[in-house]
Formats: sequence, C-alpha cells, structure tokens
Amino acid sequence: MLNKNELLNLYNMNLDNLLKESQKYLKDEVEFCSIINARSGKCSQNCRYCAQSSHYNTEIETYPLMDVETVVHAAQDGIKNGADRIAIVTSGKTPDESDFDTMLEMIKALNKNGIKSCASIGILNEEQAKALSEAGLVRFHHNINTCKSYHPEICTTHTYEDRINTTKLVKKYGMELCCGVIIGMGESVEQRVEMAMELAEINPDSIPVNILTPIPNTPFEKYWDKIDEENILRTLAIFKIACPNASIRIAGGKKARLSEETLEKAFKYCADSAIVGNYLTTTGFSPEEDEKLIRKIGRKLKKCHSLSCS
Repeated sequence: MLNKNELLNLYNMNLDNLLKESQKYLKDEVEFCSIINARSGKCSQNCRYCAQSSHYNTEIETYPLMDVETVVHAAQDGIKNGADRIAIVTSGKTPDESDFDTMLEMIKALNKNGIKSCASIGILNEEQAKALSEAGLVRFHHNINTCKSYHPEICTTHTYEDRINTTKLVKKYGMELCCGVIIGMGESVEQRVEMAMELAEINPDSIPVNILTPIPNTPFEKYWDKIDEENILRTLAIFKIACPNASIRIAGGKKARLSEETLEKAFKYCADSAIVGNYLTTTGFSPEEDEKLIRKIGRKLKKCHSLSCS
C-alpha cells in the first residue's frame, strides 16, 4: 500500500498524468446500481451534512418503513432502468428493532426475484450482521463518510470506530462490503489522502464517492466552495490508485457539482461504477442520461442481474 507522502505527491502531480495513472486500474465495464429510500427522515444522529437528521429543520418528506411489496416493485423498476444491483436504504443510526424483521423479508424477497440485494441500514451489532447474512444479503453498504481525524467535525452522536466495527462485522459474516465517503465537507487535501489510506485498509468491494450537495438549514448549507471540480477528479483518481481492486462508484452530487466535461473525465479515468437515478434527498440524472454518457466515452455497461454475477 502506498504511504501518505507517496499519495500526496500523486495528488499534486500534473492532472493529466494523474488521470492516466488512475486509468491503469479501471475495470473493463461500468456497473450501475440504484437505491430505494425505504425509510426517510427523523434520524437521531447529528451528521452536519444530512437532510434526514432530526437536529435540523430541512423540511424533507418523512415516512416510516415501506412494505415489502413496494420495495420489490421499486427494485424491479431499477433493474429495468439498467441497475445491476439494488440497495435498500433507511434513515437512523441502527436498524430499528421493530422494523428489522421486515428488512430481512425485503432482502429475501429481492433475492427470490433474482435481484442482487444490498442494504444500507446503519450501524450493526453482531446479532444483526449474522441475521442479515443468514437472510442472504449479498452486499452491505456503510460509509466511513470521512477520515478518522475529521470525523468529530462531521458527527458527535456516534464515533468513527462505530462505523469501522460495522465494516468488520459485514466481512466477518461473509457479505460484500460497500464503503465510501463524502468529499467537500471542509476536509483538507491531506485528509482526503487519509480517507484513501483508510479505505485501502478496510478493503471494500465498492467505494461510493459522494460530493457534498449543501442542504439548506444544515450546518454545511454554505459549503459549496469547499471543493472544486479539479480536486474532485484528483480525489477520485487517488482513491482508484490506492484501492485498485475496489469499484470507485460516483454517487451523490454528480449532477449538482460536476460539469459534463468533468463527469466524462471521471468515468474515463477514475470510476468503475455509478448510482443511477435519484439519491436519498437529492435528484440525479435519469438512467438514460447516465447510459448515454458512458457510451459517449466508449465504455461498456455491465449487464448482469443474477445473484451469481460478481
């Protein structure tokens, strides 16, 4: 694994050369995934970027956990729109005990319909991780959000170690791990490199990279200037170089924060995958727009939806 100084030197090198270095590690095909916001809002945590936190008056739509049938129909629509896997996402620090059995039924239902299941349902304990694995969950998503040194500036209601422990439990019980970050939250260049190193140590299968879309009435509502497009590209490239075996997945913020030219460069040189459609509380490109861009730059889409596909 490259050390911090080596990654910093790469980060600060000529951009074209950095992008060409990153391109060496790209996978052959681009994978699309889609998310279902299965429970929205009223989260007890104080993550300073988040529209779903009950600590801030963001006036988003809130609702309880969807039923299994609704989630399955939404997942089928996502597959029709080109997604290779579907993630069930719920707000909250941990899976709500009263809802957890329903979440397990959702996972079983997706698998029964031949859809590769993914869940993003918060910080896990060992019993929950075991139950998810036994239900047949293919992949669990849980971001570190930022590096360890910057985490106290992002959230104080849970720790960085809480998140790391969840990633360890996911791997312990044999599930694939999707684990990424949000950039543009006021972190330094050095801390972006720290994120890359920490992700390399975690060694996830997929690394979603979100670019902060500042939400009105959150503490980060004016953070539009904390990262520019060049530094977004530099960060994506460093993540790909530091974590060559993981899929670098462009996630939230790509529509709000990236020009078409920058987005093309991101997929041409740095990214192996993307979340398509809308996100949790922000809108994205349509699946057709994402597919058109991928084909424009001459890359191929991964078209495989069975549980046996990697």
